[in-house]
Amino acid sequence: MSILSAEGFPEERVRHRARAGAAAVFPALESYGSSLLGAIPAGHDPYDVLERARIVPPVFMPERLKKLIDLAREPLYTDVELTTSVGGFASRLPLYVSAFGSTRVASHDLGEAAGRQAGQLGIPMVIGENVVPVNGYRAASDSAASPLLGRIAAYTAAADDEHGGVVVQQSTEDADAEVWNLVYSDPVSEPLLATGRLAFELKVGQGAKPGLGGLTVLGREAGGRVAEQYALDEVFGADSDSVLRISSPGTFTEEILRQQIRLMRNNFPRVKVWVKLHPGRDIALAAATAWAAGADSVTVDGAEGGTAWAPTGFLSQVGLPLGECLTRIGPTDHCLLASGRIWEGGRAAKALALGARAVGLGRAALLAVDEDADAGLVRLAESIALELRLLISSVGKYHANALEADDILLPADAATASRTG
Repeated sequence: MSILSAEGFPEERVRHRARAGAAAVFPALESYGSSLLGAIPAGHDPYDVLERARIVPPVFMPERLKKLIDLAREPLYTDVELTTSVGGFASRLPLYVSAFGSTRVASHDLGEAAGRQAGQLGIPMVIGENVVPVNGYRAASDSAASPLLGRIAAYTAAADDEHGGVVVQQSTEDADAEVWNLVYSDPVSEPLLATGRLAFELKVGQGAKPGLGGLTVLGREAGGRVAEQYALDEVFGADSDSVLRISSPGTFTEEILRQQIRLMRNNFPRVKVWVKLHPGRDIALAAATAWAAGADSVTVDGAEGGTAWAPTGFLSQVGLPLGECLTRIGPTDHCLLASGRIWEGGRAAKALALGARAVGLGRAALLAVDEDADAGLVRLAESIALELRLLISSVGKYHANALEADDILLPADAATASRTG
């Protein structure tokens, strides 16, 4: 029976580790499959530049005058245009659906619901890595679609032939399973290929686990089925029915990244090439390397991002926040996409002002389709679109990509760092 106390020290967390051992590094096991993970709660992270920044309308607005002359009337927020080019796709909004990965929280039904609504909205959708190695490429029966093919089919059925697109991620284990080769030659992809709306995304890393690969909890039987493709770790104890499935993060240097992108362009000439980066301290160099090698788009996943299973220490202590990533990269003419706790128009507008072409909805998209599988994501996107129009109009601009750094006030410490960096 314990008798010691330690006021001011995280006593209960220490006791939890003493009871649970290695399993205490992760969130509670019983929350797996029903909880979406993320970093420090919004408003509590002193390094989150986007939360601390403010949108600052000017008094004099020459762009508003130009719009007035063009329209022959005073412009309104309803005149703001939100259509844009996202990674080589025409998108109705500066939004895309981020990858959900292979964890149980992005179930078959939720993934397909998100696909249908993203297609209806005319915005791109990314399908995460490890879906095929874990769930298979084809379903066991012809009457059921696999998670990957089901999401592609749901998206295509709801979309028109001009807007949006599907992006398929691949990581180390996916490469072993030849996921891109399978998708590229599959009849389900032909409508997307024929209209230029298919992309492959090379996953270098993700915000929730910078420097690590995917981590998923599996039952022992399921773990046994994938043991040849993945390493397994008994972090929950030898008597537990759960094991941790470990994915390789892959190894990258500048030259390896360049060669990977060139291989993608050579082997799959009909698709767009996307690259997803984790929020590393050399993010500006990595993004520049990807664009120079021919990437159509680079996605920066800030440390606030993530829907999958991650060590709790990573969620609060590892990786650059999204705003810091954007300020390090700076303004660019290339397509830069950003994800990390995007759920409303203010944070989205600030990311756009710092150089992003569009922003990704991950946890927000899953929660929206969980709330309403028929229209939840559509309504969420509509609310963000309205806020974006209001905010963009307030600074005297009339296109989503007209925002620039002068339209926001960064915290004093962040502004100083961006000038000296």
